[in-house]
Amino acid sequence: MKKYLAILTLSVFTIIGCSDKKENKANRNKNAMAQSVGRINELSIIVDNELWKGEVGETIRKYFAAEVAGLPQVEPLFSMRQMPPQAFSGISRKNRTFLKIEKGQKNIKEYTNKYATPQKGIVVAGNSNEEIIAQITENAESIIAKLKATETKEKQRRISKSLEKIPELKEQLGVELKIPTAYRLAKLEKNFFWIRKDITHGSMNLIAYELPINTIKKDSSIVANIIKMRDSIGGINIPTIEGGRFITEKSYAPFLFETTMDGNFAYETKGTWEVKNKFMAGPFVNYVIEDKKNNRLVVLEGFVFAPSVNKRDNMFELEAIMKTVKFN
Repeated sequence: MKKYLAILTLSVFTIIGCSDKKENKANRNKNAMAQSVGRINELSIIVDNELWKGEVGETIRKYFAAEVAGLPQVEPLFSMRQMPPQAFSGISRKNRTFLKIEKGQKNIKEYTNKYATPQKGIVVAGNSNEEIIAQITENAESIIAKLKATETKEKQRRISKSLEKIPELKEQLGVELKIPTAYRLAKLEKNFFWIRKDITHGSMNLIAYELPINTIKKDSSIVANIIKMRDSIGGINIPTIEGGRFITEKSYAPFLFETTMDGNFAYETKGTWEVKNKFMAGPFVNYVIEDKKNNRLVVLEGFVFAPSVNKRDNMFELEAIMKTVKFN
């Protein structure tokens, strides 16, 4: 009997030991996953050189290098770097986002953290060029959304490393934002917040305030109503050169989208601001967020002043910050 118990006990510990080894090995493999690399909004395109030079490449560029909405100059959604499949190995596999084109059965595959972390990869396959082009055309919008979500999450991770504390946002406006320490509170007046960051060629700016929930009517004049609202509030609260006024540039119609912010419905408006007759202008993105629980609208806006330089990544940073909003 004692011998039987000893054998049973030894068997149990052997099983437990094997389970622990498997778990430890899995944890080691997880921890050993390489860190992804690459600049924000940089996309690797893995496709045969000949396909890249032809209609397949033209289709990829049409969608993934499309013009970013709301910028005063033409800038692409992604900075693309093409390489043939045989070059996609070693360090190149660690790029945070990639789009791979393959010849084969018609299919689209999505990979998360396949070669590194964080990483999002999309593989588009087709038996012919026509099938590949059709796959890209039909699914470009959803693919871009997934890649941009990965980039936003990575940007927010980097932002979170060092945060500026602005307790007044929570105390007076009832919201929280993850704002990097490079930003400072430039103005706080009657629940109007202006937060800015100095950059080499200008500044990056965030503003936040609240309005009665019925300020913006959901009708055919929604864009005009949002412009009127932002011109009124911004014109009063953003100081400019004497004689100027911070308003929406009227030569180009803003882009309007619908989205959600912390689970709340929101209008997203992208366009160009200007200081009339003072040769100052730049891009803005404005979020009008419904806070039905508190019977109000919360407005968040980011805008950049940086003459003669690209602004895509500046605006992307501001969007990433505003998308961290949490309502108390």
